[in-house]
Amino acid sequence: MHITLRHLKIFEAVARCGSISRAATEMHLTQPAVSMQMKQLEEQVGLPLLEQVGKRMFLTEAGHELEEHARDIAARMADLNAAMDQFRGLQRGLLRLAVVSTANYFLPSLIADFNRRYPGVRVSLQVANREFVLSALADNSTDLAITGRPPDSADVVAQHFMDNPLVVIAAPSHPLAAQASVTLAQVAEETLVVREPGSGTRAAMERHFAAHGVTYRPGCEFGTNEALKQAVRAGLGLGVVSAQTIELELLARCLVVLPVEGFPVVRQWYVLHRTHKRLSASARTFREMLLGLDPTAPLAVARPRQQAPA
Repeated sequence: MHITLRHLKIFEAVARCGSISRAATEMHLTQPAVSMQMKQLEEQVGLPLLEQVGKRMFLTEAGHELEEHARDIAARMADLNAAMDQFRGLQRGLLRLAVVSTANYFLPSLIADFNRRYPGVRVSLQVANREFVLSALADNSTDLAITGRPPDSADVVAQHFMDNPLVVIAAPSHPLAAQASVTLAQVAEETLVVREPGSGTRAAMERHFAAHGVTYRPGCEFGTNEALKQAVRAGLGLGVVSAQTIELELLARCLVVLPVEGFPVVRQWYVLHRTHKRLSASARTFREMLLGLDPTAPLAVARPRQQAPA
């Protein structure tokens, strides 16, 4: 067999996406080009790797076996690149990051700072839900992951680098916005627009209400922070969000933070990597930069820690 790394990389994308068209989009290739690569790969293997059932595509038994080997080879190649990056230092290389969506409110400014210091390092950023981020970490398709709730796994190193305070927001015209203090019971009487099930913010909010014996009135569900904020601005209810997502809205005075008892609920941001992963020089440097932030920075741009006097 004469199987190239390009064959395996494209096959892994097809297997993961479950679609030739989606894999082509992800890899910035045309669909015919991906189909041709799959045809060449099957000719080299001498076995069918994909099968079409109705409108859905599935891997054959041989395809599943090849997928495991493709992922293993991709992981080894990533380790090789990391090892070579260590020799090259920070003059060049690739830093792969996978982060949950809320982290994307503060992370771009940190990446920009990193790029100013190390312009030769290219940064690849994936923004997705927690399940995808942890999956990317598990299959070695990212160097570092950032999430608010690390997994219960002995194979993952999780380090806290910044606090993530959750606050209750309202439209400035809301009656509670004029009060000097607001009780949880008052919040429970209002409609709360909420994030989708599985959201870390929603889970933390529900744990907080349950711990205080309060039942809230759920309104509309939204899959993004932006949609939730717009709903609150439109008067659909109150909301609970990370304080790091509303800096611009507070400056524009189109949202207000209510002084609710027991809030802010302080969660943490964690930077994660696999326990036995060989981190490249760029990944180690970026992780150290995160760990050097002021963990209590409340809004979008984290502040450097103050150095103790010499």
